[in-house]
Amino acid sequence: MLELLRVTGLFFVTAVMEIVGCYLPWLVLTQGRSPWLLAPAALALGAFAWLLTLHPSAAGRTYAAYGGVYVVVALLWLWQVDGIAPTRWDLVGGAVCLAGMAIIALQPRG
Repeated sequence: MLELLRVTGLFFVTAVMEIVGCYLPWLVLTQGRSPWLLAPAALALGAFAWLLTLHPSAAGRTYAAYGGVYVVVALLWLWQVDGIAPTRWDLVGGAVCLAGMAIIALQPRG
């Protein structure tokens, strides 16, 4: 259980870095915000890539498991940043994604 919490927490921080790294350029390109936002975006994407290296699993397995947490963090972003409440379908889909992440990340090692 402790390993699941550690992996999920690390994936959560990783997802936030990826979303910030993509959201800031989106603000520049679609909202006319300052191009200076591209500097922290690049730092966030660099942190995202580095955080993915902290997992002991093979890269493909790590990316696959990470995807489940990314979906949930994106739904939280939708709610907290975009101000749109997730629907029950969003919540069910997020739960399914988290279950998939747990299956992939915590599979027996042999």
